[in-house]
Amino acid sequence: MAPSVEEDWSDSDEELGSEVETSVLLGIPDGPITSVNELADAAVSRIGGHSVRVAFLPANEPPISSSQCKICSFPMELLVQMWCPFENSPMDRALYVWGCANPGCQRKNGSVRAWRGLRFNEKYAAELEAKTARKRAQEETKRQAEQVKQASKTNPFSLQMSSNPNNPFGLGTQIFGDSPSPVSGANSSINDMEKDYSSEDEESETESTTSEQSLLTAMTNTTLSESAWTAAPAYSPPLYLSTTSEYLPPQPKPKIPSSAAVSEPAAEGGKDISWAFEPYENSLEVDQVFERFTKRVGYEGEQCIRYELHGTPLPFSSDKVFESLFPIPSSDPLPVTKPDFKVVLPQKRTYSPTSGMLLPCPSCKGKRIFECQLMPNLINILRDVEGKTTKKLTDEERRAAVQKNMKGGFEKGMEWGTCMIFSCENDCRIDLDGKEVKDVWREELVLVQWD
Repeated sequence: MAPSVEEDWSDSDEELGSEVETSVLLGIPDGPITSVNELADAAVSRIGGHSVRVAFLPANEPPISSSQCKICSFPMELLVQMWCPFENSPMDRALYVWGCANPGCQRKNGSVRAWRGLRFNEKYAAELEAKTARKRAQEETKRQAEQVKQASKTNPFSLQMSSNPNNPFGLGTQIFGDSPSPVSGANSSINDMEKDYSSEDEESETESTTSEQSLLTAMTNTTLSESAWTAAPAYSPPLYLSTTSEYLPPQPKPKIPSSAAVSEPAAEGGKDISWAFEPYENSLEVDQVFERFTKRVGYEGEQCIRYELHGTPLPFSSDKVFESLFPIPSSDPLPVTKPDFKVVLPQKRTYSPTSGMLLPCPSCKGKRIFECQLMPNLINILRDVEGKTTKKLTDEERRAAVQKNMKGGFEKGMEWGTCMIFSCENDCRIDLDGKEVKDVWREELVLVQWD
């Protein structure tokens, strides 16, 4: 995990020119996808495009109702599809996010929906199991070698006495090479460990290859059969969604007299306070949350996605969603005495969702954590893609478009500022009976801040 950005600001002249890497991954558009094989590969993250059947991870085709807007009940366009498996998990994993552009559905819950798809990867699961067993064996070997080492330190005569207790001179048969010393045994164990580490490195190089082979096998065994998804609306052509790390320029800390006593609220429960917010003055017309959002995003204007599993969302504005995710902390009483140069820093808002804001996972009842958020530039990218589409509509598509326009007018467009996605912390894969399954299709929580 990269260091907390805003806690590492320095006022050193030598560091002002350097950039600080954050723990956030940024998703940016990277050209159209033209390969049929890559369109059918769930591991290829993308912006827009049709929801291709073989790009869904579950073996059974998800129902088209997964993409339906909860307001107008029409299928929505796929906004993004992200390949995002958890570390050391045997499950292939992807997120699918749909959004409605019908003007009558804007600013209403249910017009943006996100789903989590899982598929058990048997080959990678076997590799993980072997890796875990090998690690346990290495730890046990290391523990035994340490015990031998500690025993020899505790009793300086233990080496001679343990060689041959029946020989008062401690020579025994070692002079003939029949019994190795504990030290040589430890060296042998270390050599074995080095061999194991070497094999582990070789195996790690093949993990990605094995995963790719399993995906290719699944693709070749699946036919591009007709389904309801082929007639669903889409932003075409789809674009690659590439990732890059977020870098921010450091900012100087405020100058405070050396003689001043600084009182700063500490983070409770070890929570990350790198995204803490200064108190806002109600008299100001400028939304300071929005100002902070635009400044942060301005360092990489092309970003369409911000991904930080178990991280902190970047709020778009000071609305009800912000108030619930970053509540005002309880204020400490002001000190009765005021020593000279006493400086009390203003309280900061920290990411601490209020009770009931993030509903638990309906399957495992585990808590939901922040995973990623859609950024405003995604709307611009999708609008450009839609404007460049020259494909002729079929009668069925034209009829559906007319019906949709009659419901909400002719001017389409999404009006959100950011869409935050919160997923199951356990990445659960259990059915209604509480049993683990190999394929999962679950809807996750989306909180939208509107423009």
